[in-house]
Amino acid sequence: MACNCQLMQDTPLLKFPCLRLILLFVLLIRLSQASSDVDEQLSKSVKDKVLLPCRYNSPHEDESEDRIYWQKHDKVVLSVIAGKLKVWPEYKNRTLYDNTTHSLIILGLVLSDRGTYSCVVQKKERGTYEVKHLALVKLSIKADFSTPNITESGNPSADTKRITCFASGGFPKPRFSWLENGRELPGINTTISQDPESELYTISSQLDFNTTRNHTIKCLIKYGDAHVSEDFTWEKPPEDPPDSENTLVLFGAGFGAVITVVVIVVIIKCFCKHRSCFRRNEASRETNNSLTFGPEEALAEQTVFL
Repeated sequence: MACNCQLMQDTPLLKFPCLRLILLFVLLIRLSQASSDVDEQLSKSVKDKVLLPCRYNSPHEDESEDRIYWQKHDKVVLSVIAGKLKVWPEYKNRTLYDNTTHSLIILGLVLSDRGTYSCVVQKKERGTYEVKHLALVKLSIKADFSTPNITESGNPSADTKRITCFASGGFPKPRFSWLENGRELPGINTTISQDPESELYTISSQLDFNTTRNHTIKCLIKYGDAHVSEDFTWEKPPEDPPDSENTLVLFGAGFGAVITVVVIVVIIKCFCKHRSCFRRNEASRETNNSLTFGPEEALAEQTVFL
């Protein structure tokens, strides 16, 4: 590894190329054996800071000649040789080092900081440097998605509405779900894209639902051990009230019909009353006539018999 070549310089035994190769080979074996046994796992978010512990308790002895390296995979983060701290360019102005515990602090985390870090402590014994301590720390980094935004996206048919859920700026790769009452709904046009530079993900999905009943729909996005969600509520619209103009027309038509019927009834009653009066007058006239002509007829009969 890169740091091992530097940490073994100025050692008398390394004037011989064969010995240098042997020592490098031994160190690589030690590191590879320990690589499967991570001492600690940490999870942080983008822009956070993290403390990577070395967990080395050095005995009370002179550490001026110790060599301490922090590296990520095969890239050196910083080194402390003969008490002098050197930080590699990628980590300058955003790393701190604790001389007492040998811990490494990284500020302003970015996604590219994720990976496995190793703290290597070497001591000089009998003219050569030997690895006295090795600690591995696995760092996971996530970026939180924005709160999902749900918008209405038209009506594919008369009783169907379409909604769209959108979120961005997250990591790792998300998993998307539409839910209603705990039941997963089939979404459409679900897309997940990743920015090649920032490595952040953007996700969107659409859902069609029936508008003839009430709904409470959840848009759920899971990423790593985190998640974000947003609810959408739909209430069935009330039935349309009758049109006011039509109501007035109907009311006018009904009122006119009522008046017409009333007029007809009045006319009929008047007609009936008039006819009844006419009949009574006729009967009265006939009675009067009979009373007038009755004695004359009697007188005539008397005259005949005389």
